[in-house]
Amino acid sequence: MTDGPSWGGAPPSLNDVSWLRAAAKLARRHLGQTGENPSVGCILVNQGRVVGRGVTGIGGRPHAEALALERAGPAATGATAYVTLEPCAHQGKTPPCADHLIAAGVDRCVVLECDPDPRVAGRGMLRLRAAGIDLAVMAQHSVERDPQFWDLNAGFISRITAGRPFVTLKLATTLDGKIALASGESQWITGPAARRAGHLFRAQSDGILVGSGTALADNPKLTVRLPGLEGHAPRTIVWDGQARVDPDGALAKAAAARRAVLLTTEKADGEKISHLSELGFDIQIVNHKAGRWIDPSAALVALGGLGLSRLLVEGGGRLAATLLAADLVDCLVWHRAASVIGADGIDAIGALDVMALAQMPRFHQMDAWAAGPDEVSLFRRAR
Repeated sequence: MTDGPSWGGAPPSLNDVSWLRAAAKLARRHLGQTGENPSVGCILVNQGRVVGRGVTGIGGRPHAEALALERAGPAATGATAYVTLEPCAHQGKTPPCADHLIAAGVDRCVVLECDPDPRVAGRGMLRLRAAGIDLAVMAQHSVERDPQFWDLNAGFISRITAGRPFVTLKLATTLDGKIALASGESQWITGPAARRAGHLFRAQSDGILVGSGTALADNPKLTVRLPGLEGHAPRTIVWDGQARVDPDGALAKAAAARRAVLLTTEKADGEKISHLSELGFDIQIVNHKAGRWIDPSAALVALGGLGLSRLLVEGGGRLAATLLAADLVDCLVWHRAASVIGADGIDAIGALDVMALAQMPRFHQMDAWAAGPDEVSLFRRAR
């Protein structure tokens, strides 16, 4: 294993990677809850013993390194810090984490990824190295291959570098890719265990997006219904070029509390938009392509501008096809039931107009696990 940019130290060892995995588990606890800040995990190890742990606080403060150092106290002197993102080097609402590590007397710092934020972008590493702290950074190809790491900072990095959130498309289908009977009956294709997994993905997202057809047909609440996580409330977002959202539906009733967003166009009815705004929807007028279609790239940039880093897309088939055709799906979560419906069922993904196999959206499988009688598979977009 080799490191990324040369920071003067040896590359991470296998033991280092194990500690980074432990730090990543900490970071995942607060995914979707740290606002515009990334959820970072930090573990301090001194002579083989954990002396401090920290994860970015709800809302983005305090930072993971500050918490870990506070808990370690004097034991941080001579320790190795395992951090899932480069320690910050700029003065914001709190002092730079790089300075905290230096002042505590940390001997070594092992970092999963460098921070692309222009206010950091290697400056944290340079500050640590200038203070004599030994550094090691995971190679980017190693990060991308590891199921524990590849998506951890992906939302933050996507928003900083591309101006849009990291997009996860969730599908719950039969083996033949159907999401409902021809009649529309769909509850439930998958079982309770798979649905619990889906709620965990919700809890780790900043926002949940559905199309207007799904909002009208299913009247979803898009809440997190897992014991202990009921308080997690990702923003609800409706992709609705015609402002068709039912003002008496579940999403509209909870619009203010859930900081709901309506993605629409200037072609939508002005009175409907005004009424939905009064109900609490944050109205985002984005470009349209043909007719009333929303431009997908512009829509995602609008969401990035609202500070969303991790976006979970839950339906429907036409919205899924729109994002796939625009190459904007970064991660595919496929909940698959061991059952079939047949050709008369409703497809999970609408028409993509693929004219050659080379045009197919392609993904690499990163992980898969059983969820009761069903299977959950995780794929990342092929680059």
